[in-house]
Amino acid sequence: MTGWPRMLRRGLALFPAFGILTGLFFMPIALLLAVSFWSVRSYRLVPGFALDAYARTFSFYGPLFISTMLIAAAVALLCVVVGFVFAYGARFRSGRYGDLFILATMITLFGGYLVKIYSWKAILSANGILNSTLLWLGLVDTPVSWFIFNRGAVIVALAHFLLPFAILPIYSALRNVPDITLEAARDLGASPWTTLVRVVLPQCKAGLVAAFAICFLSAAGDYVTPMFLGGGSGIMLGQFIVSEFSTRFNWPVGAAMSFSLMGVSALVISAIWLAVVGRRG
Repeated sequence: MTGWPRMLRRGLALFPAFGILTGLFFMPIALLLAVSFWSVRSYRLVPGFALDAYARTFSFYGPLFISTMLIAAAVALLCVVVGFVFAYGARFRSGRYGDLFILATMITLFGGYLVKIYSWKAILSANGILNSTLLWLGLVDTPVSWFIFNRGAVIVALAHFLLPFAILPIYSALRNVPDITLEAARDLGASPWTTLVRVVLPQCKAGLVAAFAICFLSAAGDYVTPMFLGGGSGIMLGQFIVSEFSTRFNWPVGAAMSFSLMGVSALVISAIWLAVVGRRG
């Protein structure tokens, strides 16, 4: 019986934290989930249980769903590849200066999100820095219009913003790779590529998947970047979720779109986790 008072004290000690988490996170999420099954009549929410909002989500916004997932996957893959190269260099090729590179990575997080978006808009626009440079060098006669307002601009801007969030978990995973394992691989005659593929990557799979998940989820739910840089071809689902909640006042559809996006994203991350981390050997 002595264990029960101890467990009770621990439960009481954790109660404030669970209460805050429930009040600020779980209850709003549960309310939004309930709203996704409601309906709207004359701009008024009508409680009930209907799947009309989910049916509209996948029938009307299905192609946009696929486009959003592809853009998010492209951003996440780009961040993971570039982030791994940077983190690998900081961990194994920079010596005592590796921590300075990571510090520089963290400093980039201090810049505002909107500042970075407007910076890319200033770089890629018709009268921006890139076009001005090309015109000054005589490489083009007129400004290049396809630098901006497309999926490529959205991917580049999102990757620039999310890259530090990929570098940090990858670098943390690489810090757990012992130097002695690399020395042993070299002593056994393994080439640098073999060492990378068979020694380093298997030991940092969790960090790679974590970096992919952070970047993928952040990109999939973003709406500010495509609104400023996407144009007609770079539209993402988040923009329509915002419009359903604000201008159209169709909260059930907006909630259904939000939970559908969360569900599909969770399935993608789970599949990648099982394929990369959950696989034995």
